[in-house]
Amino acid sequence: MPFSFKPLSLPDVILVEPGVFPDDRGLFFEFFKASEFANAGLPAHFPQDNFSFSKKDVLRGLHYQKNPKAQGKLVSVLKGSVWDVAVDLRRQSPSFLKWVSAELNDRNRAMLYIPPGFAHGFLALTDDVHFLYKCTHEYDQQADAGVRWDDPEIGIPWPIKHPILSEKDRVLPSVSQAELF
Repeated sequence: MPFSFKPLSLPDVILVEPGVFPDDRGLFFEFFKASEFANAGLPAHFPQDNFSFSKKDVLRGLHYQKNPKAQGKLVSVLKGSVWDVAVDLRRQSPSFLKWVSAELNDRNRAMLYIPPGFAHGFLALTDDVHFLYKCTHEYDQQADAGVRWDDPEIGIPWPIKHPILSEKDRVLPSVSQAELF
């Protein structure tokens, strides 16, 4: 059951689309297959999976882990819809501080692979968002980091002006104050 792997405008961020097989009972698709990811040049080992539930207008991000525990993430929506964003924080990259977005939802079943060196965040566009992400490294509190969702130096035009934020996300530093890659 094939996957398609499509680089986005930041080519290190990959849109992953599984082959979905609907029938009169519902549908079936392979969520992850190590051999297909490895053949596409993507990680095939994800030692930690995380799940979050979000209400409409919740914004989570922009999060990352610092080296040497930097995480790649495979993110997906099991229920609902999100506007998902990845920001390149690699100082030596030609796309430094550029961002890319995609709508992920329970209809398109698309996923994003976001490599280490990128910050990640999403805005819940619907109520009852169930979000799953696989990580290439386990969570490490000492490596936990983030930058402001509304940092003008990054300039993401989020589709909402006043999202619901955690206290942790509300006090994240600007990119000029953060430890980057």
